[in-house]
Amino acid sequence: MLKLIVGVKGTGKTKTLINLVNGALEVTKGDVVCIEKGTKLRYDIKPSARLVDADEYMITDGQSLFGFVAGIIASNHDVTDLFIDGTLKICNGDISVFEKLAQELATLTNKAGINLTLSVSMPEEEIPASVRALL
Repeated sequence: MLKLIVGVKGTGKTKTLINLVNGALEVTKGDVVCIEKGTKLRYDIKPSARLVDADEYMITDGQSLFGFVAGIIASNHDVTDLFIDGTLKICNGDISVFEKLAQELATLTNKAGINLTLSVSMPEEEIPASVRALL
């Protein structure tokens, strides 16, 4: 199941993401993974979540992010919840790349039965229709 946290800078996306990650940890019987660009969530996410800095693994675009997520899913069948903070930023602000990534990730995570949440810094009305259709 795909969820989006959408809004422009300063609208509380990160705080919402932190609450969702920590909330998932309280109810899941599996593993929770959160991918972020940088390390700003380090002290806010409970340590039982797997927190991954995209920069540390040279994830610099949508294609490398998809490959990384596919690798996580292939190597850990216990992942129940996956969160990606700053998805559009990782896609270098390219909306068409984000659109393709969202479609591919939704297909992959639906097949694996994983809850997927993406935070996206953009006005809600600019979310592509194809991405809205995935929700």
